[in-house]
Amino acid sequence: MKTKAGPNLSDEATRAHVRERYGTIASTGGGGRSSDAGSSGCGASEGSSCCGASGGSSCCAESPVGIQLGYSPEQLAALPEGANLGLGCGNPTALLGLKAGQTVLDLGSGAGIDCFLAAQKVGRRGSVIGVDMTPEMLTKARENGQRGGYRTVEFRLGEIEHLPVGDGSVDVVISNCVINLAPDKGKVYREAFRVLRSGGQLAVSDVVATRAISERERADPSLWSSCSSGALELKEVRSLLRRAGFVDVKVALRVPDRVPHSRTGPDTLGVVSADIEATKPGSRRR
Repeated sequence: MKTKAGPNLSDEATRAHVRERYGTIASTGGGGRSSDAGSSGCGASEGSSCCGASGGSSCCAESPVGIQLGYSPEQLAALPEGANLGLGCGNPTALLGLKAGQTVLDLGSGAGIDCFLAAQKVGRRGSVIGVDMTPEMLTKARENGQRGGYRTVEFRLGEIEHLPVGDGSVDVVISNCVINLAPDKGKVYREAFRVLRSGGQLAVSDVVATRAISERERADPSLWSSCSSGALELKEVRSLLRRAGFVDVKVALRVPDRVPHSRTGPDTLGVVSADIEATKPGSRRR
């Protein structure tokens, strides 16, 4: 399913706007730190994000943001400085019991926070691949990985709708508040299915819409790139995952729907964060 950011914008124009925004965040360090009381995820440097709401209407109600999203203080303290830009809407590494020796793929890996946490869980026998389409983010992530000594983590340039990863080569696919930014979510899920081994698992933290989002709202590239107007409704997410071939699909909202529906704006589109899990049929590798 395509959810283009405006009827007159091509897919590449949509990606270019997203790439520009997150390139700026990577270069300036914007987005928020785990200790900031008022900053939060998905492009919060502009104050408009899935979690950076004003007036108390957001999917991340309390600070510090990193802990509220599901990261432990110990996890945050162990990260290389600069790895946590506060761009997520959950902690996908906590959704599954990652095991030693597994290969993990992170869609839209940003500065590397979830790649580094996954690497700690899969150990030296495992490996982690981060894919991101923003060169500035890749540079930052690679510097963070080198600084932290993460030898089992690599970062690749690519779009999550065209993954630079071989068929059936990973055990777990994770992502954190990124799939909503893609023009074609169905293709993202099909690509995730392709690269997973039989029995592999998908664990995603993302935003979902609790009401229909209008064409006018989707046409605002700022709303789109702040993880707002590109969100799909829960039923659409489930449908796309099943059509891609996944089974055991679970989508759980992280907070009740309490976002006002009568106003427009990045924090009032009825968009909330959710934990999404699914499995590729087949026997898991032992």
